[in-house]
Amino acid sequence: MPLRSTLALVALVGVLAGLKTDTTGSVPRTNPPPAQRLEVPDDPYVAVPAAQQRTSPAYRWAQDGFVSVQVNVDAQGNNIVGDAANEPSLAIDPTNRRNMVIGWRQFDTINNNFRQAGWAYTHNGGQSWTFPGRIEPGVFRSDPVLDSDSSGNFYYDSLTSSGGVFSCKVFRSYDHGVTWAAGTPAKGGDKNWMVIDRTNSVGAGFIYSFWTAWYSSCNGQFTRSTNGGNSFENCRNITGSPYWGSMAVGPDGELYIVGDGFIVCKSVNAKIAGQLPTFTSSNVDLGGTIIYGEGPNPDGLLGQAWVDVDRSGGPYHGYVYLLSSVQSGSNPCDIRFARSTNGGQSWSPASTLNQDGNNGAWHWFGALSVAPNGRLDVTWNDTRNNPGSYLSQVFHAHSDDGGSTWSANVAVSPAFDPHLGWPQQNKIGDYTHMRSANAGAHLAYSATFNGEQDVYCLYIPRYPLGDVDCSGGVDFDDINPFVLALSGPAEYAAAYPNCDLALADANDDGAVDFDDINPFVALLSGQ
Repeated sequence: MPLRSTLALVALVGVLAGLKTDTTGSVPRTNPPPAQRLEVPDDPYVAVPAAQQRTSPAYRWAQDGFVSVQVNVDAQGNNIVGDAANEPSLAIDPTNRRNMVIGWRQFDTINNNFRQAGWAYTHNGGQSWTFPGRIEPGVFRSDPVLDSDSSGNFYYDSLTSSGGVFSCKVFRSYDHGVTWAAGTPAKGGDKNWMVIDRTNSVGAGFIYSFWTAWYSSCNGQFTRSTNGGNSFENCRNITGSPYWGSMAVGPDGELYIVGDGFIVCKSVNAKIAGQLPTFTSSNVDLGGTIIYGEGPNPDGLLGQAWVDVDRSGGPYHGYVYLLSSVQSGSNPCDIRFARSTNGGQSWSPASTLNQDGNNGAWHWFGALSVAPNGRLDVTWNDTRNNPGSYLSQVFHAHSDDGGSTWSANVAVSPAFDPHLGWPQQNKIGDYTHMRSANAGAHLAYSATFNGEQDVYCLYIPRYPLGDVDCSGGVDFDDINPFVLALSGPAEYAAAYPNCDLALADANDDGAVDFDDINPFVALLSGQ
């Protein structure tokens, strides 16, 4: 059957499935996303032997404490020429933040668009990465979403499509991302998302997942695992049928889901095993809509909807935050933000976080994360410094007061052309993914610094270089922790769990070593 006819049939089946009874009493939408957005294999798998792979130096960039390190590299740390990697998702071990894993859509050659579940891991805080290969090599996989549990185990949710049927598996790693156990069937569908409860609630360790209802493997769009990923429950519907969004767990184990619309769905009993999860929903006016298929990303989203919650125990504990790149005002795409101070019952008026006014720039792939201490981090791709083009830089802003005020917008990467290196589909994925720690934030993003699509991990410090004890300034109290960072990175991490080893990178070259001693002395003396 021709591809166009196959997609039309899949879309029709999805619409009919969406009209079935909703066990939560919601009314299915009548405007499902167009079928051309579906993740379907329309090119065959082509193996690329390692002997045929060309390499070039991997790209690494460091400036003012911001460090971008290429993730999809070969065993010698080189860039692999002719492949593509995009749509990354990041997870960090809460017991040791030096352990991180990034998953992405791996295209072994840009000559077709067959994609697999690529991943890489680091055990040194992102200074270097190991890319072992693909989970289930030769199997079509897409839409990677990663998370970790409270014990530091990693989970990788991955979509596949076969014969017009979408489904997901969740893979688990018990060795800090080095290897993965066989995947557990996790229902699922196109544009899936996943989150794990790391609170002390009765739902601790529960895994939640949702996806677009019309492109589902079952009659529904939500599932959960109450046994650590050993099995997943039957599909359920969510009031309002959200899609193109994300999930977050509140401080008491309450579950939030956000999707295009913008609709925010909340369940206070999803954390209770044996109970059928029920949802309430509210609509938030962000002053615009999610964009698909325009400008910098002509065959993908310009950014999904993000939700996160303050779990700090501080003055903004329990605040819920919503962010998305939306079409609003005179700009083709802006970063819009709203917050709820009462658990999602009501929302503040939306505000625009990009501070460059109406200059026609694209502000896309917005991402949101809340640090354990309550700080909000927001990143996005931005064309403001390259008017009239799609050349984009990653920008960052943060808030220390629950989103009332924000820091200045700061460019934290070089510019790149998102139209390079397309693997037979005209996009660079649908999202980036950020995780915040008290000392700074880590962003997994795709860029084309090598002239092709690659995945990078960007570190965005909250404290200045040399402030190794995270006191807010560089002084003599930083001497002992600096020496410890050089001599025993693991001991430093244990002694200063809210700081980050990268703060000892005094010469700003992306590595912590003895070359940092003289620059640290200069910082200490105010030079």
